[in-house]
Amino acid sequence: MSSITELQATATHATNTTAGAPLPSTASADTIERLSQALDAAPHDVGLHARMLDAMRAANDEVGYAAHQLALAAFEMLGSASQEQVALVCYNLATVFAIKGRRQSAIRWYRHALGMNPSLAIAHQNLAVALEGEGLLEEAATHRERAYELQRVFTETALVTEQRRVLILGAGKGKGNVPIDALLSFETVSRIRYAIDYADEAEDAQLPPYDLVFNAVGDPDAAVPLAPRLAHFVAHCERPVLNPPQAIERTHRHKTAALLESVRDTFVPRCMRIDTRPANVNELARNIAQMRISFPLLMRPVQTHGGEGLELHASLASLWSSLVKLDAPCYLTAYHDFRSADGNYRKYRIIYVDRKPYPYHLAISSRWMVHYFSADMLDEPWKLAEERRFLADPFAVLGTRASEAIVEIGRRLDLDFGGIDFALTSTGQVLVFEANATMLVHREARNGPLAHKNPHIERIAEAFERMQQERVRR
Repeated sequence: MSSITELQATATHATNTTAGAPLPSTASADTIERLSQALDAAPHDVGLHARMLDAMRAANDEVGYAAHQLALAAFEMLGSASQEQVALVCYNLATVFAIKGRRQSAIRWYRHALGMNPSLAIAHQNLAVALEGEGLLEEAATHRERAYELQRVFTETALVTEQRRVLILGAGKGKGNVPIDALLSFETVSRIRYAIDYADEAEDAQLPPYDLVFNAVGDPDAAVPLAPRLAHFVAHCERPVLNPPQAIERTHRHKTAALLESVRDTFVPRCMRIDTRPANVNELARNIAQMRISFPLLMRPVQTHGGEGLELHASLASLWSSLVKLDAPCYLTAYHDFRSADGNYRKYRIIYVDRKPYPYHLAISSRWMVHYFSADMLDEPWKLAEERRFLADPFAVLGTRASEAIVEIGRRLDLDFGGIDFALTSTGQVLVFEANATMLVHREARNGPLAHKNPHIERIAEAFERMQQERVRR
């Protein structure tokens, strides 16, 4: 069975190949719909795939063309295929769509794969991801559970020359895993993904050989219920472990202030965790007062990132109303206005590799909830120009005091991989939003408007590669 990394390389090659070819004028949408319906009835029909390939080419649909080109190549190689083999073809076709962000097409073909082979664990796993992206959470949870009941270990073999095998400890349930695809070379690193929350301790001894472990359960809230399991694994592991569980445990949002309190020129807003909803609004008020947190404040559900569920509340009444609706553990954090002199909000991200800082991005927004994707970065060239200056020389942009604080924060976090999102106060202090292991790093399109970020992302990946080499040699 082809792994997702192998499919990624194949899909990229196929779409790059077809992108340079002259494509005819558009095909009829009705033609594609009729072929889709026919393939739903007979997903194994090679002739239908060939006709769909022609239709996709005529429609200028490079991703669809690549997917069905891959399917035809597989059918040609297989000859007379069994039902299980056809299921793999459908799985691979679905994965091309998934890699290219075409979730609905991916869902359709993953379902075909599972219709032919209900025990194809990786199809359940990938279908769960696609369904979750479409907001179909209950169905996603069902397929995720089924995937890990069937299989706990998923191996993705290096595409060119294997230099090392990295075991990635992850949580199959919920969120909280560190996305590290951009940090591990597809060409030279074989990845062994292990859903440790579904596996019992006896399975630890049955894992394939590996050289290094990366603990990808990077959200401390996700790690809490797994603490005994992770501790047992690490205690019996004879290989180096990156981001060991005890380092992750220190990064709870409500513990960050204490962790960094003695770092000069650093300001961490007060934060409290609510595990059980107070009995009434008066008890909530007493709890907030006891923690010396004042309004306005931010409410954030646990195990969420990227602003998911994040709300700004200016009053106790507003907060209580939302807390009653949430009815789940959350964090309350004092909000501090971090607008710059020009009225915009700036959020910097630094990535730490082996405790050393590397610039990743700067987002500039007119709104207090700053996200790169919603900050209109592409529509305002001056914002990208400022980001370029930050990436080229972050310490010059931040100033001496803030730069020294950033370096020291990396030491205090003591993570092999992590990061910090922050702003600068009017007095030049580092205002910490979050500092932990769950920091996304991803490459941008080579010819896209954000391609200027890629050299800096490569430096992060190169630093991560050097760290792996050093740990394996010890």
